[in-house]
Amino acid sequence: MKVAVGLSGGVDSAVSALLLQAQGHEVVGITMKLWNGKYKGGERDACFGKGEEGDIESAERLAAQLKIPYRVYDCSAEYDRTIIDYFRRTYLKGDTPNPCVFCNRLMKFGLLPELARRSGLDFEKFATGHYARVIHNEATGRYELHRAVDEGKDQSYFLYRLTQEQLSRQLFPMGDMTKAQVRAIAREHNLPMADKPDSQDFYSGDVAELLGRPDEAGDIVTLDGRVLGRHRGFWHYTVGQRKGLGIGGGTPYYVVRLDACRNEVVVGFEHDVKKTSLDCTNLNWVSMAEPEPGKATPCTLKVRSAGAPKGPAEFELKDDKTTITARFPEGLSGVAPGQSAVFYADTKVLAGGVIARAGGKDTP
Repeated sequence: MKVAVGLSGGVDSAVSALLLQAQGHEVVGITMKLWNGKYKGGERDACFGKGEEGDIESAERLAAQLKIPYRVYDCSAEYDRTIIDYFRRTYLKGDTPNPCVFCNRLMKFGLLPELARRSGLDFEKFATGHYARVIHNEATGRYELHRAVDEGKDQSYFLYRLTQEQLSRQLFPMGDMTKAQVRAIAREHNLPMADKPDSQDFYSGDVAELLGRPDEAGDIVTLDGRVLGRHRGFWHYTVGQRKGLGIGGGTPYYVVRLDACRNEVVVGFEHDVKKTSLDCTNLNWVSMAEPEPGKATPCTLKVRSAGAPKGPAEFELKDDKTTITARFPEGLSGVAPGQSAVFYADTKVLAGGVIARAGGKDTP
């Protein structure tokens, strides 16, 4: 089978290409170029930054070592128009963006393989080094997205927006492996990125640079309006944040919400950031078909990428069929509008959407 592998320069995509080639597939490596030097960037290892040149060189060396064709596609203009613009708009209205989620759907699993096919590459499947699994359910006909075997590295949260067509063409060789096994294979085959650290950040520099907005002083206030301090712009903060508020002393404060109109950072105590319900929109039905409105579906859920899904919980589709309401009586912290809520049944990703409202102590 002909397989295109999205090479990032890291160990996971490298071992994916190695294993697929060992299985007898005809493999070609492809990479999307995102960095165009428009921004200053920084030295952190990140998906978007000036370190991309080194990542591409690393992928080129791997392709030469495996003796597979390799091509790079310049996606920087489209990335700036879509992902950076989305990031900027979301932050400046007081929400918390999820750029990796939308980059996966639109760029990595969308534009990149599309450009490869347009350039004349012929392949049946597209593979990446993500830690997740795709299982075809013969009974329902759907391609299901499941959590990876290595729960600590699972990336299904970031992949919930993939369409059925994208999942039908997708291979995740890392899905049944642990990170320790992957690095061991890379060392055994003398791959140059065997011990390369994982990329942890979206942007290598200060994200404020991407916003293009100068600092603007505002108040840090409590839920009842008391002014506790000053800040340099609400966009420097995120919901659930505790450290770096500059209002230390006594019981720690947390960011409860951001008020973009007033340029205020609203803070409260730990119990104030714990929510028991949420609404989300911009839905994607993954391993299940759209249910009937009003029918409660038991689940667990994630509202951030880190950690295992939490429960017990349930969700239901509203009558407008554009909104999911989820309830989780034991409460969750860090439920931030703009982030994604992803719903699970055991290892299976049922559906997900973008959080529009979080319900709890300070929210009616």
